[in-house]
Amino acid sequence: MSENNKHGIEIQLDEQIAQGNYCNLAIIAHSTSEFVLDFATMLPGLPKARVKSRVVLTPEHAKRLLLSLQENITRYENNVGKINIPTKQIIDPFGHKGNA
Repeated sequence: MSENNKHGIEIQLDEQIAQGNYCNLAIIAHSTSEFVLDFATMLPGLPKARVKSRVVLTPEHAKRLLLSLQENITRYENNVGKINIPTKQIIDPFGHKGNA
């Protein structure tokens, strides 16, 4: 599968990749030269999360991703409505209590 985006770049998308991975947890780490984003799935009641995908970015590209996500969230909320994040107390995968 191949698509052209608004910048005229041809994007090739393999069928298996196009199906995507469901992820409900993101873990972000960084060094001076890169950001590492691990996307994982965590099932209710299980203390383990399985990483489904890892993306490594330069700091510049990480910032561009941040700005692009913010722009898209703003457009989404303007069209669909505000995204509310529940503030109920949670226990993260590492056993720390906090607010979501």
